[in-house]
Amino acid sequence: MEVIRKRARHSLLVGRMAEALGIDLEEAALRGHFDDAEHQRAIARCTGCEGGADCPHWLEAHDTGASVAPAYCRNAGLFATLSGR
Repeated sequence: MEVIRKRARHSLLVGRMAEALGIDLEEAALRGHFDDAEHQRAIARCTGCEGGADCPHWLEAHDTGASVAPAYCRNAGLFATLSGR
């Protein structure tokens, strides 16, 4: 059960990070730039991130948005690609 909760938590963090960066993951999927397999890989990368404890605090501090993900984010490259930066 813990594994399911951990994946759900990190799925939420991936979604919140995308939102903070102005990325609409559903729109990216509709345009063929983001699929379920990539989403699952993003969640897996997030789950293994050593900055996971800091992420909720970073998201709270950037609730009005940010231009780039924090340096420790294992999905920073993906988010940069999806945002066109």
